[in-house]
Amino acid sequence: MFSPAVLDHFEHPRNAGELPDATAVVEVENPVCGDVLHLAIRVENGRIAAVRFKARGCVTSMACASLVTELLVGCTLAEARAITPEMLEEHLGGLEPATHHGAELARDAVEALLDRSS
Repeated sequence: MFSPAVLDHFEHPRNAGELPDATAVVEVENPVCGDVLHLAIRVENGRIAAVRFKARGCVTSMACASLVTELLVGCTLAEARAITPEMLEEHLGGLEPATHHGAELARDAVEALLDRSS
């Protein structure tokens, strides 16, 4: 049902928690399923130096949130804009169609953060 990568990110989330010195913070919600993602970044010298997340939701939403934090660290804001739900899905070894909303939520959070950081 879930790929090993999805389960790994769900069971061992990366970059979970608060980021007290964040330069941008957003919270996005999927109104259909109720999943919530709180995402924070700290930008230094034009690059994302740190990322943290807090989430409430399904296995896939949690896994996508964890993965997107790994992908964001070290990116410029322009590079971060290139992250897509399909990229997240590929990195996680595929998602069931009914769980693709987790990748969409993570992407929505990134887009909202970038809008605040511009």
